[in-house]
Amino acid sequence: MPAHGKHRRIRRSRVSRGLALVGTGGVALSLPLIAPTTAGAATAATAAGTPEIAVEAFAAPAAPVAAKAPAATRTYTVVSGDSLSLIAQKKGIQGGWKSLYRANQSAVGDNPSLIHPGLELTIHRGSAEAASARAKTQEKAERKSTAKAERAEKSGTAERANRSERRATPTAATATTGTGASAAAPAVAAAPAAVPQYADNLDGWIRESLDVMARHGIPGSYEGIHRNIMRESSGNPLAINNWDVNAVNGTPSKGLLQVIEPTFLAYHVPGTAMDLYDPVANITAACNYAADRYGSIDNVNGAY
Repeated sequence: MPAHGKHRRIRRSRVSRGLALVGTGGVALSLPLIAPTTAGAATAATAAGTPEIAVEAFAAPAAPVAAKAPAATRTYTVVSGDSLSLIAQKKGIQGGWKSLYRANQSAVGDNPSLIHPGLELTIHRGSAEAASARAKTQEKAERKSTAKAERAEKSGTAERANRSERRATPTAATATTGTGASAAAPAVAAAPAAVPQYADNLDGWIRESLDVMARHGIPGSYEGIHRNIMRESSGNPLAINNWDVNAVNGTPSKGLLQVIEPTFLAYHVPGTAMDLYDPVANITAACNYAADRYGSIDNVNGAY
C-alpha cells in the first residue's frame, strides 16, 4: 500500500489544452498548460514539483444550421409602355400590381407609377402557379356556362317545334266551339344572358364602368369619360399628383380620373372594388361625383 504523504502524485484529468496557475513568491502567474493525452506521460511542471491544476476543455460550438434556400424567382425587364398594372396582368401575379410593387419597392422607388424601360423586376414563381390555377378555374366556369347555354338553346328549339305543331293541329275545344282560335302556348323560359367579358385595358375599363353606372342610374357617355381620362392621367391607372394643393393637404389625386380619397369614399359605387387605384372603381366613383356636382361627366371639360 503506498504511503500517504505530501509527495503523493495528484491524479490528473485528461485534457488537451488548459491553464496553470504557478505561485512565485506571492504572485500568481497564469501559464498555458499542455496536458499529455496518456496517463503515464510526465509534464515538465510535474518534474519540477509544481502542482497542476486541471482545466476542463471547452466544448466546440455546434455547427450553424444551414439557412433554408429562398424560393426560386424570375425576373422581368420593363419595356416602353409598361406599367405595374399591365405587367401584373400579363404575368398573372397574385395580388396584382400591389404585390408586384411590394416585391420591387426598393428598385421602383416611392412612386409605383414611375417605372422606366430597362428596369429589372423580380417575379416570384408562386405568382405564375396561382395565375395558372385561376386560369383553370375560369376555363372550367366558362365550359359550364357554355354547356348550360347549349342545353337552354336545345330546349328552346324543341319548345318552338311543339308550339308550331299545336298551332297546326286544332284542339278539341276549338273544334267544339268552332271559334278557330288556337290554345295559348305556354311561355318559354328565356336562356340566361351571357356574362359580359371586358378587356383589361382602357376600353374595357370604360365599358365595364358604363354598365355599372347604368345599373345605378349614373349618367355619362364613353366619349365624356375617355376625354376626361386622357386629360387627367393619359390612361395610367396608377397616376398620382404629388404637387397640387390636394397633395399639400395630404390627399393627392390618384388613378385614371385623379380622385382624392375622401371623394372616392363618399361616392364609391357598390359592386366595385374599395381600391382607389382600381380602374373601374375609380371611373365609376368619379362619374358619380361629377353627376352630383355637374349633372354628368360629359359636362366636365377641365379640372373638377
